[in-house]
Amino acid sequence: MTSTATTTAAAPATDKILSVNNIEVIYDHVILVLKGVSLEVPKGGIVALLGANGAGKTTTLKAISNLLHAERGDVTKGSIIFDGAEVHDMSPNDLVRRGCIQVMEGRHCFGHLTVEENLLTGAFTRRDGKAAIKRDMELVYTYFPRLHERRTSMAGYTSGGEQQMCAVGRALMSRPKMILLDEPSMGLAPQVVEEIFEIVKDLNAKEGVSFLLAEQNTNMALRYADYGYILENGRVVMDGAAKSLAENADVKEFYLGVSEGRRKSFREGKHYRRRKRWLA
Repeated sequence: MTSTATTTAAAPATDKILSVNNIEVIYDHVILVLKGVSLEVPKGGIVALLGANGAGKTTTLKAISNLLHAERGDVTKGSIIFDGAEVHDMSPNDLVRRGCIQVMEGRHCFGHLTVEENLLTGAFTRRDGKAAIKRDMELVYTYFPRLHERRTSMAGYTSGGEQQMCAVGRALMSRPKMILLDEPSMGLAPQVVEEIFEIVKDLNAKEGVSFLLAEQNTNMALRYADYGYILENGRVVMDGAAKSLAENADVKEFYLGVSEGRRKSFREGKHYRRRKRWLA
């Protein structure tokens, strides 16, 4: 895979649910955070948005879900098209009704509500009746049996993994076409992280939900994604099929800490930035 500085690889998406075209994001009318980011998510696909902390992953997701205004951010250039419509001027509520919802970094469950009450908040924008909502609640419990066990517990007293499941389940209650999943592995034990990603894979395969997931755990994300984009300093520096990225020597060295078949030491890792070809 080559840097996007020399070659732009198109995502394998003839039928796109999301197209982000050369967007720029500025905070407080001064701070330029995203600098011409473009990406695509095919219908029924899982796309990973990778990069270190501060690379611009969360900002990209919030630009898509229209949550930037709450943080004094604005998309000043480019376009965002979801399911065939320009969504830049839609409210977050309208975008959820249209089928795009974000699961925030850090889970953000309502701690004073029970797990089941949290799930019901995800159906707030729906108008299809209690019976349909009940059916979807049972579907959520099918994918997350642990939530069924803890349904009467206060969400604030459940484990981090259970809160992440609750946050994803709450998003499912809105009947989404696509979920923007921000740092699903953050603060969770490896076994729980794998469980979450397996559920994401099942939801994608069985329910047809598309996913754009922002993740620092590059190895885990590339195991489950179909395609990936690597962000650095607000720019896409590399993109390609997940398998291709996982086997790419630069990705192995700079994001997995592996080079020439061995894992890099911290002392060697400190010099990565100077040697990155795309920063030359």
